[in-house]
Amino acid sequence: MEREPDFITRLREDQTSGASQLALQALDDGARYLESTEYQTFDTLTDLAETLKAARPSMVPLRNAVERWQQALDRNESAEALQRQAIEHLRALHRALNEAGANTAQNAVSLIEPGATIMTHSRSSTVMRLFQELVDREITFQVIVTLSGPGNEGLQVARDLAALRVPTTLITDAQIGLFMAETDINISGCDCWLSDGYFINKSGTYLQALAARDWNKPFWVLADSFRDSPALWADIRLEEKDPAELGCTNEQRVRARNIYFETVAERLITGRVDEHSRRPQEP
Repeated sequence: MEREPDFITRLREDQTSGASQLALQALDDGARYLESTEYQTFDTLTDLAETLKAARPSMVPLRNAVERWQQALDRNESAEALQRQAIEHLRALHRALNEAGANTAQNAVSLIEPGATIMTHSRSSTVMRLFQELVDREITFQVIVTLSGPGNEGLQVARDLAALRVPTTLITDAQIGLFMAETDINISGCDCWLSDGYFINKSGTYLQALAARDWNKPFWVLADSFRDSPALWADIRLEEKDPAELGCTNEQRVRARNIYFETVAERLITGRVDEHSRRPQEP
């Protein structure tokens, strides 16, 4: 692969989309890219896969989907058959990931009592699917949305909810504790589920979980199996972004830190919802 495809550059620069949305877009863009290029060799497809995974190393759904794609490719196929196989498997993985998110959202519907106030942080496509499902079933609810700085993706969540005619309150991340008293249930997305009792999500999720625990409010995480990782907490290197996003000047003795994601212990939450079931956290 002589030049990085444009869709991978867009993937790397996208700081507002959730893990599932990024993975779905990458799979779709990858299939379209292969449809528009000459026949690829097994080695160039492997290079493409490795470049995709390296573009967003914290996005485990993307990594898991791409690794499944790599495993499905047959080195012994002819160039034409290999190209066709690569495109077909990308499309199949797109459908599987999409269905996993939809089923996860459906499994979470019964958590929401009519008239409930939900707090959510950052922008998760699976959480947004839950909101759409509640609207479709005519279950009334309202949402407290954090701004989710510094990317401020909460603004888009608020716009999307307004389009659905859902009563919405937009707050700064610093007001999570203040508004927890008005919250009936916390619903969070998830970028990665580690194997030793932690999950990864947008920074601020840990503070939300602590506030929910202090107020004795339920906190459920929507995370399908594409988010499962064999990695351990100690192995994780969290993505740190450009400190210029914080608006910090180049003052001497000032070091700006802009770490986008953080680990949260499972013991702080009520449970996990995936495409198969709801799993309450054991005491």
